[in-house]
Amino acid sequence: MAKKITMQQIADHLGVSKFVVSKALSGKGGVNEMTKERVIQAASQLGYFSQKNAYMRTVKTERPLPKTGGKQSVIVLMPNIRFQTKDSLYWGKILEGISSSLEDMGLGMVIISEQSVDNFVNILNPDGIMGLIGVGQISTPLLLEVHRMGLPIVLVDMEDPLIPSDTIFVNNMDAMARLTNHLIGIGHSRLQFIGNDRFSRSFRDRHIGFKITLDEHGLNPGVQEGLVLQLQELEKGDVESEIRSWVSRKLKTKSMPTALVCANDSIAVTALRVLNELGVKVPAEVSVTGFDNIEDSPQGGSRLTTVHVPKEALGRRAVQKLLERIERSREPMEKILLAGDIVYRDSTAAAPGNQTSAE
Repeated sequence: MAKKITMQQIADHLGVSKFVVSKALSGKGGVNEMTKERVIQAASQLGYFSQKNAYMRTVKTERPLPKTGGKQSVIVLMPNIRFQTKDSLYWGKILEGISSSLEDMGLGMVIISEQSVDNFVNILNPDGIMGLIGVGQISTPLLLEVHRMGLPIVLVDMEDPLIPSDTIFVNNMDAMARLTNHLIGIGHSRLQFIGNDRFSRSFRDRHIGFKITLDEHGLNPGVQEGLVLQLQELEKGDVESEIRSWVSRKLKTKSMPTALVCANDSIAVTALRVLNELGVKVPAEVSVTGFDNIEDSPQGGSRLTTVHVPKEALGRRAVQKLLERIERSREPMEKILLAGDIVYRDSTAAAPGNQTSAE
């Protein structure tokens, strides 16, 4: 039987006092953010969080959640960041899947978009709450509060290395590999990934799927700037100027790739608009692909070849996994991958002739 990890062991590991560790793990003030991060990191590495009831506590609240007619409820946490809103063509569909599944089972749902840890604690009443489904990017401190309460957690399209939880993703790597293989199969050898692999786990996996496929075909002799456009303004949601500057530079140097493989549909739609404004014909001169299938192609423009992410199914599977976790709490955590399907439309075509491999 594994030996229990204590706060004192964490303190000894870091060379700090047990009091500091206790403060950091309890969510109380008095510890700076850097020290708190070090404590959380060490606790995770030593296996402290994986222990049953390692640091559960009961939170007293002044404002309970709205009642749901006596039904047990599930919290859906989706902080309003990175365009994660109920009106989103992507995140909103995931919420619909969660909502319809819970409704079919006679369970209630409470959506919380709170980003502040202190405010979150004040509005959260664990009584009657079965667990939490997190959608999209959520900060570690927020997830830590939920884990501290002992509530089971399922994360959709997101994972946190410090918080043990089940996760649900589309198989980003495999789907992107199949999409890239398709482009290579119709003659493209000068391909460009547009996104930022530090933006999210999904973006990173899509980039990996792209790069691995190039490697398999001998199209990527090493890490080269020319194969990836790392957008720096994704957090702000304003990437059009970056893409326009890059395309203009490529046209001037006559080094334009024949295929742009975009990390999601939003980036791809922006790329289509820029190419059209600069007089580049899609797909005759450049093919463009997206990812997500949010059905938001520009008016009168090329319909986007993309990967269909089963968004509602992600939400439904998250509910199913949460109920499974409640029933079998000691089972190993799972990372569940749903398949994505390629949707072929008219933004892609065979590569124009006489093209050489990417620089």
